Amino acid sequence: MSLFTLVPLATIAPHDVEALLDAAFSTDRHLRTAYKIRAGTPWLPALSFAACDRHGALLGTLQSWPVALYAPEGACYRLTLVGPVAVLPAAQGKGVGRALMAELMARAASEPVDGDALVMIGDPEYYGRFFGFSADATPNWDVPGPVERHRLLARITRDGGVPAIGTLGPLQPRV
Repeated sequence: MSLFTLVPLATIAPHDVEALLDAAFSTDRHLRTAYKIRAGTPWLPALSFAACDRHGALLGTLQSWPVALYAPEGACYRLTLVGPVAVLPAAQGKGVGRALMAELMARAASEPVDGDALVMIGDPEYYGRFFGFSADATPNWDVPGPVERHRLLARITRDGGVPAIGTLGPLQPRV
């Protein structure tokens, strides 16, 4: 019997998600570069999940966001920013984050518009080994804040890939 169940993030009260994120990352998390990359965009319900224990208590969340790589010539390439992958400190090391990522990867395979070009800021050894992310595509991407370059990761399965040079930021609505 599993110690937790994965559910759509949309079924979780927003204040519970915020409390979990504060517990996992602290209340100053809004200053991080990932928040600037996705500023003003709503998370993607089809690629965002929560893990709950058998009593319904929230243990972890994974949110995905529509962002874009803006090429120097002005073209916009839609990407999905993965994260935060957040797990309550007391539930860490129990496979919650890994299960959330596995669910994302399974769903991403069936979401070609949002799932064929994933980007995240994370541990390259972990996300590379288990989920195929690397920094190979990202060394010349600009981001709106500080980032350790080896932690800016992508998993691109899109035909034709994405540009090697560009600026990562919120997906702007078409005018």
